[in-house]
Amino acid sequence: MANVSIIGAGSWGTALAALLHKNGHKVTVWSIVESEVEMLNREREHKDKLPGVKLPEDMIFTTDLAEAVKGKDVLVLAVPSPYTRSTSHMLKEYVEEGQIIVNVAKGIEEDTLLTLSQIIEEEIPQACVCVLSGPSHAEEVGKGIPTTIVVGSHKKETAEYLQNLFMNEVFRVYISPDVLGIELGAALKNVVALAAGIADGLGYGDNTKAALITRGITEISRLGIAMGGRFETFSGLTGIGDLIVTCASMHSRNRRAGILIGKGYTMEEAMKEVKMVVEGVYSAKAAISLAKKYDVQLPIIEQVNQVLFEGKPADAAVKELMIRDKKLENSSLEGWA
Repeated sequence: MANVSIIGAGSWGTALAALLHKNGHKVTVWSIVESEVEMLNREREHKDKLPGVKLPEDMIFTTDLAEAVKGKDVLVLAVPSPYTRSTSHMLKEYVEEGQIIVNVAKGIEEDTLLTLSQIIEEEIPQACVCVLSGPSHAEEVGKGIPTTIVVGSHKKETAEYLQNLFMNEVFRVYISPDVLGIELGAALKNVVALAAGIADGLGYGDNTKAALITRGITEISRLGIAMGGRFETFSGLTGIGDLIVTCASMHSRNRRAGILIGKGYTMEEAMKEVKMVVEGVYSAKAAISLAKKYDVQLPIIEQVNQVLFEGKPADAAVKELMIRDKKLENSSLEGWA
């Protein structure tokens, strides 16, 4: 049995808390919001973010960060990506040398262009930082619906330890050394999911969705490989797998926000309506900055940025994508006799 703390009591943090407790581990959940901790202690259920998932009586909920961190074998960092740096900064004084932190949020910091694990390593250099990602909506994990994800770590033995920690009969865990590729796939797919939602909001169909998913993974791979990620990662669970589920499911806050934008909402109005952090909005600008830095083309992500931040009509963005210069589907395919 491991002693694990979940830092962040949102839907994903709560679902993982329930999963880890079911696996026989001692689980503490920390939230900075006192009213949230009071509700969890009273109701033993997160009625706002994960209704229907009952939490056991011996699970600990606290606002005391020292209590949540000290003496724990693993910390699962489950705060929304915009709060990764500030939360890591608060954690630093309590984290011991070599203590494992598993980041489960998805995003890229706009100002620094760092992935979330890079932010954590910068703020907490004494920690052993890993990631957990894949096609895994909290609503389904909380209900025990079969799910498969990937743990990324620079150390194989740590990856295998976490694989054993999280894995059970409904939650299959693979391992990978490609931490960077995992995080880039996870962050960039949220931007493409906004595009998929916008297409849905405009009333387009399955043909459009398939095109966005297929060309979207091409863009993600193009940038990810240029940055040092592995092609195999982008063709796997945290690339095409996560992209499919995020573009297709109404559990996806990015797709839901995109649908509203396609119907004429502004980005701010859509985020307010969804009532949760829409990670793709925060990653969109960072993706364009990275594209410029690494000299790669991201036409779908570029159009999403113009719709989000420049007031471009969504239907005009789609038209521009459709009438771009004629191209080979893949440059490696050229070779006619």
